[in-house]
Amino acid sequence: MAVNSTIGVQSSTTNNNNGKIRSVRQMIRAGVELLAHDIEAGHPEVLTECLKAMARFFWFSLGNVILISTQRPQAKRVEGFKAWNEFGRRVRQGEKGIMIFAPILSEPKRRQNGDAQPAPQLLGFRPVRVWDIDQTEGELAAVSHNQNPDLADVLKRLMEFAASQEIEIQHSEKIAPAKSTSFRGIIRLFPDMQAEETVLALVRELAIQTLYDTQRRSFVTREVIRREAQAVVFVVGYALGLMSEPESIELYQGNLSLFSESLEVVKRTASIILGAISPEGEQNEGGN
Repeated sequence: MAVNSTIGVQSSTTNNNNGKIRSVRQMIRAGVELLAHDIEAGHPEVLTECLKAMARFFWFSLGNVILISTQRPQAKRVEGFKAWNEFGRRVRQGEKGIMIFAPILSEPKRRQNGDAQPAPQLLGFRPVRVWDIDQTEGELAAVSHNQNPDLADVLKRLMEFAASQEIEIQHSEKIAPAKSTSFRGIIRLFPDMQAEETVLALVRELAIQTLYDTQRRSFVTREVIRREAQAVVFVVGYALGLMSEPESIELYQGNLSLFSESLEVVKRTASIILGAISPEGEQNEGGN
């Protein structure tokens, strides 16, 4: 799926900061519309590719994830031209870069009295080009997002995250045939499951708890949250190498605004959980 050629033109030509931020939002909306259009045209796999991009680039903003997934769905790792050179690789001649947005931050002013410097302020965004590792050549080996993590460690981190959110984890055979349930700060897991099953079940319930606590622009039903949680499980499971393809995920039901909001909350929730699992891998990319 190729990105619409008109997307992003305003962002590179607008001088007004507010105009730049508006055009970034317009670009995100255009990407969401493109996803919805392709789903309506009978290509639900575009949503799968977007969710996989969320897994591979969970520290990126939703806008940049959409830009990457619509321009180069199979991208594994993206860096700028200079960064690839520093990593010992070169962008192959003729390769077209992926356009994303980088934040423009103010430089903190130096203070003479020793007071703490104020944090940099976001001034706007600028379009930049990045390239996927498959568009480069050199000594650095290809990378994969599936790192075969230690599931015992993943489960430990998920438990610690649950505790930090004041969520109690219980084990009960009474929930059978369900593998997990949750309600108001309590998650119940079926005991003696395989590590993979336990991780995915716990991710699902943590996602549901988080989604229920998320402030929303739209009224959402329990079914919408169930579908969003299913998408979160796939994003996290794919990032951990536990899932390769999702079961049917139907985030788009003909309502473009709700679809956009669902993508936002799925991305945010999955990023929170993945950040808790591997905080050392979380980066502050900061785009929009």
